[in-house]
Amino acid sequence: MENFVVSARKYRPATFRSVVGQQHVTTTLQNAIASQHLAQAFLFCGPRGVGKTTCARILAKTINCEFVEEHVRKGRPVSELLKTQPDLVPDALQKSPAPDNTPFELEACGKCSSCRAFQENASFNVHELDAASNNSVEDIRSLVEQVRYAPQQGRFKVYIIDEVHMLSNAAFNAFLKTLEEPPSYAIFILATTERHKIIPTILSRCQIFDFNRIKVDDMRNHLRYVATQEHIQAEDDALHLLAQKADGGLRDALSMFDQMVTFSGNHLRYQDVVQNLHILDYEYYFRLIDALLTENLSGTLLLLDEVMQQGFDLHNFVVGAAEHLRGLLVCKDPVTVQLLEVSDNIRSRYVQQAQAAPLPFLLSALNLVSLCDREFKQAKNQRLHVELTLMKLAYLNSAVQFARDLQGGVALPTANNEAKKKSPDVTAPPAPTAVLPSAGPAANGRLVADGTAEAPAVYSAGPANEQRTTNNEQLAHAHAPADPEPIVPVDSGVEEMHDTPSIEDEAATEVPATSRLRDTVPHVEIGKPSIAGHEPGQVAVTAAPLPPPRPGISTGKPLGLGSKLPGLGSLSAMKAQLEQKAAAGKAAVDAEPSGPATGLPAINDDVLQRVWAELKEERKAISPSQYSLLNRPVQANEQHVILLRVDNPVQEDQFNELRAELLGELRRRTGYPRLNVQVEVVERVDTGRKLYTSTDRMEYLMEKYPVLVEMKQRLGLDVD
Repeated sequence: MENFVVSARKYRPATFRSVVGQQHVTTTLQNAIASQHLAQAFLFCGPRGVGKTTCARILAKTINCEFVEEHVRKGRPVSELLKTQPDLVPDALQKSPAPDNTPFELEACGKCSSCRAFQENASFNVHELDAASNNSVEDIRSLVEQVRYAPQQGRFKVYIIDEVHMLSNAAFNAFLKTLEEPPSYAIFILATTERHKIIPTILSRCQIFDFNRIKVDDMRNHLRYVATQEHIQAEDDALHLLAQKADGGLRDALSMFDQMVTFSGNHLRYQDVVQNLHILDYEYYFRLIDALLTENLSGTLLLLDEVMQQGFDLHNFVVGAAEHLRGLLVCKDPVTVQLLEVSDNIRSRYVQQAQAAPLPFLLSALNLVSLCDREFKQAKNQRLHVELTLMKLAYLNSAVQFARDLQGGVALPTANNEAKKKSPDVTAPPAPTAVLPSAGPAANGRLVADGTAEAPAVYSAGPANEQRTTNNEQLAHAHAPADPEPIVPVDSGVEEMHDTPSIEDEAATEVPATSRLRDTVPHVEIGKPSIAGHEPGQVAVTAAPLPPPRPGISTGKPLGLGSKLPGLGSLSAMKAQLEQKAAAGKAAVDAEPSGPATGLPAINDDVLQRVWAELKEERKAISPSQYSLLNRPVQANEQHVILLRVDNPVQEDQFNELRAELLGELRRRTGYPRLNVQVEVVERVDTGRKLYTSTDRMEYLMEKYPVLVEMKQRLGLDVD
């Protein structure tokens, strides 16, 4: 039985022309050989299966070819070689009528003794080393020892080190000197998939070639060539799917190709590839988008269950859905259809479905699916997470249409689920409007053809028309003034805790605020509210200004938080106004006559005690110390003076702080405007006995309870 050779080895490129998808590398190497500008060290970088080791072998074979030696280095024309040594001339040049004038790509002849030895793996000039298993210092020292010996046949000795990033740091350091100054006949070719793991001193001594991932079309054409050579009938969609699944690696594509041929025989079909490689077919995603566009939620959930029954991973399904939506998005424009790397049959289906899918739907759906992809790993119930995303996608068209209706103001659903068209009333007073804050000159509107910014949409707050309208519709139903209306910023509701300076002086236009207090508590005599500071039955006049609030008690908004902020010029005036108010509040109390007054009505003690108790309870919620200060018995004399006895001067100072405010409330609630409070400091004289030690407390108890003396004597107890 003949040994089977996998396609990756059987159809491995033997010339630069047969290398797939790396023309930028092969052209540079051919020009370097033709111009005799070969470097001493090369570094081939790139992903797996893209031809790094293959190009290294082709380079080693070509530089030792006898045709290259005679034609390039010795300068002998091709016509002369055809007469003297025809076996050294490649077949492409032998068939040419004018070989000396025919442009050709420099390739090895494949006929000389050096080329035949290389093809039979018997060449002594090419040495391959696997750095993954030979990564120690001793292995590199052995390599350096071999470099000393010149080649017995041929011009160059080539050392190919694969997976060079696996070398240890010590091995790299041992290799530096030889790599920098090798003999003239030594050439090193290093290959790696992880360039970042190689130390910079090695990189600086090499010519670096970056290999690209092989394109899907190039890989599919190579698979078609292999299938033709093996007499296998393969569908184009099947080969394209294999190339797509290989992810840029030709070796992976050839391995899967051999596997599919073993499964399906000489006829490779698309369904066989889908079934054997366990790939989510495009058909699932086409059915998914069709169900979502028709708002078929049941069909969408059943499709998801079918995918799970087939054994596919839910995360792969989400990623595939995002790729499918991206494909539909690029197919919306004929210019970007080429970005879709699929076969022609699948591309036509993409274009057909993209025409039926609205652009807002595709953008919103792609956003939702991407969000589902990001949060998939954190979800506890991953199936429910995907199903919720599909539910949102199923009704996405309705949501987009509803948003359009709101934006355009065409119709809005009412309480009875009926569409109510806009009917602006020109005679009705205009409703207050608010414009959203903008970040730039044209952020609140769109640019029209003449380059000006179109007015932004406004939101009506009127009672008869509570819906958003655009500025264009307002212009169509009402006479707009010549100048545009000023933009009114929306109040954010956040109050600043300090004054904001202004460049304008608004002191002249600012109206000082006046406050009027109205008593809401019924008067004790007539049962009706009265104006503060006046007896019942008198004519009400303007109330005196309130005394300044005591520090620590919030009485309202901070200064300067009205509709207009004070300017720099009004700060001094405001300070003077505060001082004037403070002086007026103090004068309201100090101006009272201090001498004895006659003819005053008698004070109702019940009313006084009730009002004093109310004020005391109100102060309890503000400050416990003030409550303790007022929690004392009070009584007024004939001159309407209340004597308040305190314990120390500190309490006297504390009462003086709230004296003005307390007297104002006391007079207003009792209805006696001559009422006053006099503070008297009365120090307590404590004649009690101080019990500091245990002995003192025991003696006090024995004096109070003589039975303890007898108990102590009988039991022989002592004070601890």
